[in-house]
Amino acid sequence: ADTERMARMIANANLIVTARKAHQLVGVSRALTDFAYCCYLSDLAVDRQYQGHGIGKRLIAETRRFAGPESMCLLLSAPDSIGFYKTIGMPQPDNAFLYKRER
Repeated sequence: ADTERMARMIANANLIVTARKAHQLVGVSRALTDFAYCCYLSDLAVDRQYQGHGIGKRLIAETRRFAGPESMCLLLSAPDSIGFYKTIGMPQPDNAFLYKRER
């Protein structure tokens, strides 16, 4: 694992929402936002044993709530997660463009 890169990812996010069971972290949403116009929800993760209980959907809802009603919320799905976003009814735009990471 690239721990230095992960540390930068966390340090430079300005909206992190977590889901916990007691003191155990079971889900996280990591986003970049200006709290006024846009919110890029860059990472959404739920521990496998807690998936299927609405945690991911709630993390998205809370991320949107914190970003504010004036902010759109954009995310790029991992290929294996597309079905999840469709299942929860997240709108899928046809006007997005993307330069992929070079490394």
